[in-house]
Amino acid sequence: MQGPAWEYGGYSRMTSYTKVLTRIIAVALGGSLSACVAAKVSTVPPDAGMMKLEEGNRRYAASPVSAGKPTAARRAETAQSQHPFAVIVACADSRTSPEIVFDQSIGDLFVVRTAGNLAGEHALGSIEYAVVHLGVRLVVVLGHERCGAVTAALAGPAGHGSLGSLVRDIQPAVEAIRSAEGDSLVNAVAKNAELVAAKIRREAEFGEMRGKVRVVAAVYDLDTGKIEWLDH
Repeated sequence: MQGPAWEYGGYSRMTSYTKVLTRIIAVALGGSLSACVAAKVSTVPPDAGMMKLEEGNRRYAASPVSAGKPTAARRAETAQSQHPFAVIVACADSRTSPEIVFDQSIGDLFVVRTAGNLAGEHALGSIEYAVVHLGVRLVVVLGHERCGAVTAALAGPAGHGSLGSLVRDIQPAVEAIRSAEGDSLVNAVAKNAELVAAKIRREAEFGEMRGKVRVVAAVYDLDTGKIEWLDH
C-alpha cells in the first residue's frame, strides 16, 4: 500500500462518513460504539469458531458428494440479519469457495475475496465491519495450492495497472522465501497468507475488540480438499 496506511482518497478511514455517523449514534445512545454493538450481536469465541471450521473441512474432504444445504430454511432464517462466526479472507480462485471447503451454509461466514487473498483498504474495512458490527472474533486468511497470483509474483516484476498491484503486494512474500529450501511456490503461498494475517493484526482497527479477535493463516490443498493451519 502506498502512502500512510490509513489514507484513502484524501480522507482517513477513521474520519470516514460511515464511521463518524456510527460513533455519533453510539454516543447518542449513551455508550461507546463497541458497547452498543455488543448489546445487539452474539459472538462465537475464536476457539469454538476454529472447531467449527476444522470439523466442516473434515466433512468436506472426506465426503465423495457434498450434502445438500437447507437453502430455503436458512435463507428465511438469515433474511433480516446475519450472525457469521468467522471472517475468511480468501483468494478469488473459483476452486476455493470458503462456504464449500469449510462445509458451511449462507450466513455462517463473512467472506472477503481478492486474487492472492490480499488485505487492501476495502478488505480491511470489510473485516473491521464484521468484527465491530457483527461480533465476529475469528479471522482466517486462506491461501491455496498453486495460486496464480503468487505464481505471477514469483515470475518477476509487477506489470502495469490494477493487475500489477496484486503482484506488487505479494512481492514481500516472494522476497521473504527467496533463500528458503523447498518448493518456492509452496513456500510463497504460505508466507503470503502469514504476512496478510500479520497485516490484519497490525493495521485493522478493532477498537475495544482488539485482543479479543484471533487472526490465523491457512492454506487449502486443491488436490485433497484439506486445510493446513499455519499458526494454529
